[in-house]
Amino acid sequence: MTKRTSAKYKIDRRMGENIWGRPKSPVNRRQYGPGQHGQRRKGKVSDFGVQLRAKQKLKGYYGDIREKQFHKIYDEAARRKGDTSENLIGLLESRLDAIVYRAKFVPTVFAARQFVNHGHVNVNGVRTNIQSYVCKPGDVIEVREKSKQNVAVIEATQLAERDVPDYIEVDHHKMVATYIRVPGLHDVPYAVQMEPNLVVEFYSR
Repeated sequence: MTKRTSAKYKIDRRMGENIWGRPKSPVNRRQYGPGQHGQRRKGKVSDFGVQLRAKQKLKGYYGDIREKQFHKIYDEAARRKGDTSENLIGLLESRLDAIVYRAKFVPTVFAARQFVNHGHVNVNGVRTNIQSYVCKPGDVIEVREKSKQNVAVIEATQLAERDVPDYIEVDHHKMVATYIRVPGLHDVPYAVQMEPNLVVEFYSR
């Protein structure tokens, strides 16, 4: 098992939820935390604990983003006009790795980060290997010519476990996606409930 796959499954076990809705998640078999104390009865969780869990779940969902980077995304969301929690989701979904994942060019968000890092993606015709690159509506994301016949990419486009959301337009024959608009919380096809409002409360303490 690769380090990335291991990390993905650890996040599921730690959260006690199948946060990506994948059939191979260990939570489908064991709905308790990892380690020797995983099956202990849990006491009442404080407000801080609830907020922390919401933050960790959202961070984990997008490939276990580092705290410093996630806090910067939150700061940008708070700086913008409008609802901070909606802005936060919009910024996370505008990341290049998130769009590559949503477009079904790769099977997981972890694979999306690696795919971008290895230079397999063009944005508006320019090779871009920064996974946190923030795309704008109208941007065209394309798998580079040499990578279009990658077996993993072809298999990912045929995955039945998730659909491409309507804020991304995809042509899987050409391996091209267009980012149509910035989504709100209710537009994003999360497999479990995400609570960005609790993340805002966590950082506003």
